[in-house]
Amino acid sequence: MREAHVPAQHPQAREDARLPRAYAHPGRPGRHQGPASARPRPPVGLIRRIRDRATFTALARAPRRHHGPVTLRFVAGGDTQPARVAFTTARAGAVTRNRIRRRLRAAVATQPALTPGGAYLFGGGPEVATVPFPILVDAVAQLAAEVDAAGARA
Repeated sequence: MREAHVPAQHPQAREDARLPRAYAHPGRPGRHQGPASARPRPPVGLIRRIRDRATFTALARAPRRHHGPVTLRFVAGGDTQPARVAFTTARAGAVTRNRIRRRLRAAVATQPALTPGGAYLFGGGPEVATVPFPILVDAVAQLAAEVDAAGARA
């Protein structure tokens, strides 16, 4: 067996490493951020989700109002809790249904105030996915105003 000649001193490095360490990179955050949430952020308290079956049953019996491509069913509530909102979409592909739901949610979020304690069921077909957003916001505003006017008369 032959012995190889290995020098005892290591040669001095000529260049710095090409890539800096991840934690030392000036453009990266100083701490671990974690993965982005897959769920939408909860509402700020102006609108709540409808979760109980009794409210959905009452909404199914409520009269349907139309304005443009948007439909609305409304059930008045007696409490001072924030308004509760649900969304329904027509049969379409999953991408179209999600787009309709997102657009309706954004249009409802533009409304200054919904009737406190009331339960709203906004719905729309495939045309909601393509209608210009200002028209969609106007349709939601008209329906909300119609419900408020009907509630004031009752």
